[in-house]
Amino acid sequence: MSAIISESEWLATPLGAYVLECERSLFDSTVVNIFGFNAVQLGLPGVDLLRNCRMPYRLTAAPEGGALHCNFDQLPLASHSVDLLLLPHVLEFSANPHQTLRDAERTLVPEGHMIISGFNPVSLWGARYLFGRRDDLPWKGRFISLMRMKDWLALLDLEVVAGRMACYAPPLKNEKWLARLDWMNRAGDRWWPMMGGAYFLVAKKRVAGMRLIRPQWGNRRLARALVPRPTQKEFQKTTHGQ
Repeated sequence: MSAIISESEWLATPLGAYVLECERSLFDSTVVNIFGFNAVQLGLPGVDLLRNCRMPYRLTAAPEGGALHCNFDQLPLASHSVDLLLLPHVLEFSANPHQTLRDAERTLVPEGHMIISGFNPVSLWGARYLFGRRDDLPWKGRFISLMRMKDWLALLDLEVVAGRMACYAPPLKNEKWLARLDWMNRAGDRWWPMMGGAYFLVAKKRVAGMRLIRPQWGNRRLARALVPRPTQKEFQKTTHGQ
């Protein structure tokens, strides 16, 4: 039995903290430049990856914890209601990643954005995934290759508009060694750009032949259409960090 029983505990380990630090900077620098009305983060309820987002209504959805309790393959969100959707390592731990991605796409407005992070099987992390034990995080997930992920997105008319690799250091548990190998993160994009332990993709929903008419953001009724629950008051509490 694994000594690590939850994602929050794993994120508190040196290796989990390393992944979070690498990816959080990518989320922070990306969400700040995406505009709209409603933003939703799936999973990682203890980590606010929307903290730099400028959208007025933000919430986190998760099977346990978060403002909205739900399963990711049947999101209780109205179709075409979300401007920005984050999937941090959601698909590789989903029992049905195709359905999860399909339902996530359903919720996006035309020209809405989806941000996905996942572990790269073509890396030192992938080698550990193939040849090591898979009874703890993150190895008990199913790593999805970057090319396959791009194919899935293309089938749903989600166009990849940006992408980065992260976590170039090997998946070591020792904090000192991770610190010593930090130079690999600085050199990785130049010397081995496709070998990062994790990838980060920004996709945009394209709808052929549709002319986008943005709603009037001041209309409070639009916020109520996003989710039957939580209520508008709960959205506002989430926005202000309460």
